[in-house]
Amino acid sequence: MELIKKYFTQLKPQQIEKFHQLKPLYDEWNSKINVISRRDVPNFYIRHVLHSMAVAKFISFTPETQIMDVGTGGGFPGIPLAILFPQCHFTLVDSIGKKIKVVDEIARELELQNVKTIQERAEKINGKFDFIVSRAVSALPLFMEWVETKISKHNKNKLKNGVLYLKGGDFEKELTKISFNYKIFEISDFFAEDYFKTKKVVHIYR
Repeated sequence: MELIKKYFTQLKPQQIEKFHQLKPLYDEWNSKINVISRRDVPNFYIRHVLHSMAVAKFISFTPETQIMDVGTGGGFPGIPLAILFPQCHFTLVDSIGKKIKVVDEIARELELQNVKTIQERAEKINGKFDFIVSRAVSALPLFMEWVETKISKHNKNKLKNGVLYLKGGDFEKELTKISFNYKIFEISDFFAEDYFKTKKVVHIYR
């Protein structure tokens, strides 16, 4: 939590309180339904919450922005971003029902009115979104096949509408196989912890 307050100094008291609530909520649910790797639990705020919030170092979503989180798992990056951007709308999607159940309960406990969930495969989702966020759920060429028709053409943010993909390691070959523009942002430019040395946010757009 101290790292979150260090890197995000403009948080309101109610947002800080919601971030404080995350760890005990996920501890409770993870004991029933394994949505977070056991080895990641001690590093929950760095590897899940702060990592998700890295997106906000590259874009501050304008109010009413529509964002879909594909393969949200336990709610990342969608839940932390929904706390950060209460005036935006988040649709959290996963094909696994037990994971969506956890996300539903977490959002309810936190009173996140800007979150809705859908249990479905990404390619079957209807509607248009300004941005699609995800944390490395598949190789990028396949991911873009799932979501490319779901990106709205009407831009209202400083970054062009598209995908914001949290990914680590070497994925240059994947990028050569997609017919989109892209820009890679280094998370280590903003977060000093060793965990982020190889972590990036990829912005993919037309």
